[in-house]
Formats: sequence, structure tokens, C-alpha cells
Amino acid sequence: MNYDLEKLATPCYLLDLGLLKRNLSLLKDIQAGTNCRILLAQKGFAAWSTYGLCSQYLAGAACSSLHEARLAREFFGGEVHLCAPAYRDDDMPAYLDIVDHIVFNSFTQWARYKDAVLSASRPIQAGIRVNPMHSEVTTKLYDPCAPGSRLGVIRKFFEAGRLDGISGLHFHTLCELNADSLDRTLKAVREQFDSAIRRMDWVNFGGGHHITRPDYDVNLLCDLIVDFYKAYPNIKTIYLEPGEAVALNTGVLVASVLDIMHNAMDIAILDTSASAHMPDVLEMPYRPIIFGASTPGDKPHTYRLAGPTCLAGDVIGDYSFDRPLEIGQKLVFADMAHYTMVKNTMFNGINLPDIVLYDPDSNTYKLQRRFTYEDFKSRLS
Repeated sequence: MNYDLEKLATPCYLLDLGLLKRNLSLLKDIQAGTNCRILLAQKGFAAWSTYGLCSQYLAGAACSSLHEARLAREFFGGEVHLCAPAYRDDDMPAYLDIVDHIVFNSFTQWARYKDAVLSASRPIQAGIRVNPMHSEVTTKLYDPCAPGSRLGVIRKFFEAGRLDGISGLHFHTLCELNADSLDRTLKAVREQFDSAIRRMDWVNFGGGHHITRPDYDVNLLCDLIVDFYKAYPNIKTIYLEPGEAVALNTGVLVASVLDIMHNAMDIAILDTSASAHMPDVLEMPYRPIIFGASTPGDKPHTYRLAGPTCLAGDVIGDYSFDRPLEIGQKLVFADMAHYTMVKNTMFNGINLPDIVLYDPDSNTYKLQRRFTYEDFKSRLS
């Protein structure tokens, strides 16, 4: 971590374009080696100022709402794929002007919009999301295949007689998982939906593939894609839509210590919030890495790091440091590019962090966005 923190006001998300290119290059190589097409899932990363770069490597973007679809069409280009649990009647005309693929979560939704899709003024590929009820995700909040899930059609209710006009199947079963999880998922999908796959032109393997993680089995992923093509020669295109893998380990969140107090232990209050700025810390939950810090008791000085909101549970975690923290000291949280900017809020009126782009080739820092009171006010009325 060699960033010049003196050049950064806090809090801020710092996106490293060099690290982003590294991830994108790997994804591009996978596409070239397997003939698959990889889409950026905007639910994980939607920093549109980087879309010009991302579009040089990826086939397009995946979206789950009209706003995401518009963002993809305006700034990314390439293919725009849409998949959501349900659609609104008043949004559908706009979708039909924007998207290239639209995946329906049920045969009821497909029947409702079938005529509109097939009679659209531009070609649109329609798909059905299936749910193999094969769980690989241990955190139930993020498991699309948990019992009672609303996401996708299960085999019992799959209506093969209503596939007229459908050209593809979509499934999404993973979250931050390796290729072995995809291997097991594909076995379940093929066992349950083999005859339907043989009628399709394309299949979307969804997201949750942690492809750019150092220990990810890229060779196995490539073998699974190639083998699927061989098993189903009718399939023209296999899609993957990772979000987190695109931005994994490409950005940090820089914060400053506002105050230090004591209540059973030393507590440092920061100008960044777990609740507002990195909500997955509380939702997942997980303990983010801080450069130069360790687990409690590992180093001489242990602190509870907490945010500035009035939420009692706005606590990032307990960390130890080599030296006592000081008011004004900057701390750097690792891997904060994905599922932070897309999920953050202005709860309590706390301002959002700046967004800064770092270009290692020129060693320059560009303030891409600074939020203001007007951003907070404009959300409300």
C-alpha cells in the first residue's frame, strides 16, 4: 500500500485503476480462452467513471433495475442484460428500448410481457431464471437457493410447454465462491433442466464467481465452460456476470480518527461508518482488513473502531496497533471497492465518502466525486 494519504481528504473511496486493469485482464483472458462472455454485475460495482475502461475488457453489463439499465446503456455500451424478481408495467417500455437480454423470474411474468418483448422494435433475447435448489452459500441472507427463496423457478413448477419465445436459461447460486461450487451447481442444473437446456441458444451462469481471488481455480472454471459447450452443442453463448470479482481488491476506504474515548476499552471514533459506508460489515457480517492493524491483543494497543452515526451498533470492529492512535490519524481499509458505493447511504445525514481515482501509471489522484448537502436534500422532500 503505497498511496500518498496526505493528498486525500477523508473519508474517501480510492479506486486503483492499475489493480482494476489487472482483474479485467484476467477476465478478458478467460473469455478469449473459453468463448464465454463476461458481464459486469452492477449490483456489486457501479462506479460508472470506470466503465470506459471496463468496456475494453468485458462484453457488457448486467442490471436488475431501470436505473442500472440506463447507466449501463449510457456509459458502458456492449450488451445490457436484465434480471430481476419482477417487473413493473410502467418500466417495461423503457426496458425494451435499452436492454438486449431480459430474464424473467417466473412463467407468470413471462406471460405478462411476452407479447411486448416479441413485438419490440428491436431484437431482445428472453430468458427464464431457474433455481436448482442447490445451496453452496453458507450465509442465508445471500443464498439464492435457500428454502423459500423467491429467486427462480424450481424444477417442480418449471413449465416446459411455455418456452416458446424463450432462448436462454439463467441461474445464480453462488456468492464469493470458488469454481468447485460452480462444478457442483452445474451438475444439479444439468440433472434438473437438461431437456430445457437442449432447446436454448444461451445459458447464463450468474454471478458469485470469485474469479480474481488469488486462490480461485481459474483452470477448473475454464474446463467447466468448455465442457458445457461440448455437452450442449446447441448453446451458442455462455455468460457469467461477476460483480465483486471485477472490483475485488481494487480499492480502499481511507478514514480519519475523530476522537478517542474509554468505556471498558479504548474506543476510536472515525469519520467513516460501518452502517452508512460499508454496510456489509454489519450485514454479512465480516471484519475488514486495516493496513498496519491486527486482531485484538496481537499488538500492544487495542481499540474498538466505531462510526460517527447515532446507531449504537455502528461498530467496525476491534483492532490492535503497534502505537497508540492519534486524533487526525488516517486508517486504510482494504478491499472497499465492491458492495460499498452501491449500498452506502446518507443515514443520519452523514456525508458519503469522496470517490477518488488513482492512476499508477502517472501517479495521479483524481477527485471524481465529492458529495454535498444537496445530495442529501435531493433524496427527500
